[in-house]
Amino acid sequence: MYDELARLALTEFASVITHAETLRRRAAVPLKLRLTVRDGTLIDVWLSPDLARYSYHWEQRAKRGLIYRHDNAPDHPDVSTFPKHFHNCNENTVEDSHISDDPIMALRQFLTFVRDKLVEFGA
Repeated sequence: MYDELARLALTEFASVITHAETLRRRAAVPLKLRLTVRDGTLIDVWLSPDLARYSYHWEQRAKRGLIYRHDNAPDHPDVSTFPKHFHNCNENTVEDSHISDDPIMALRQFLTFVRDKLVEFGA
């Protein structure tokens, strides 16, 4: 799945993503997909083996002091889309998440968000 997501990122979002790498554990088991954004920030995509759990995380704390993450860890029961939720700018600002459950569609949605934010940031 990570190889397919990497191809999508590098072809459909070539103006945003400059590099894709599947990070692996010692036994060559895929751990997550790491995407490098054109501004030097990183996106990590983690999917559980059964694709039931996920995290789409854009790490920008070193550059802008921000993070954006859609995930479905069951740790915010107050959100109406529980367990799905969105960390908007930081770990403590948690909102509803309407990202697709399909990894292909979800990555497209997330990278569209990233592309729009880069325009907003002037990056």
